[in-house]
Amino acid sequence: MEEEVQLILEDTEERMQGPLRKLDSDLSKLRAGKASPTMLDAVKVDYYGTMTPISQVANINTPDPRTLVVQPWEKGIIATIEKAILQANLGLTPINDGQLIRINIPVLTEERRKELVRQVKNESENAKVSVRNIRRDANEMLKKLQKDGLAEDVVKQNEIEIQKITDSAIEKIDKKVAVKEEDLLTV
Repeated sequence: MEEEVQLILEDTEERMQGPLRKLDSDLSKLRAGKASPTMLDAVKVDYYGTMTPISQVANINTPDPRTLVVQPWEKGIIATIEKAILQANLGLTPINDGQLIRINIPVLTEERRKELVRQVKNESENAKVSVRNIRRDANEMLKKLQKDGLAEDVVKQNEIEIQKITDSAIEKIDKKVAVKEEDLLTV
């Protein structure tokens, strides 16, 4: 029984890393007015009939904080990449010079910054809900073990341990959100 309880605790801690990783991924896609190659992660290019991530057909660089440069490995697909960036609906306008594509990142307006902060809060709430669902699942597993003969005080003790794991995950979410909000609101 003790082994099963330990497995539940380890599984809970491991599963709570999932919402944290997803939050990191979602927050990295929100731009704070600074150019970042991750801004184009969602862009897929039709490369010889296969939808391929842009990072697999081109180099993406940031020569300065307001510019992205996409340099395709094959000159023949530059128009396809340009079209894919436009179709991704990222609010970015690519400039094709025949050799590479430049993307100027517009300065964020105050209204857009506040909208992005609301989006960040929404993403954080989704992550917290996921973490709480994982906590609920773990507590239900402990209750099942209690029905199978695990002592009630051991169950209560481990529920407290699960709550500590949950609090730690939610604290990490709050820290990530605070950093991103500050980044977004800094002009």
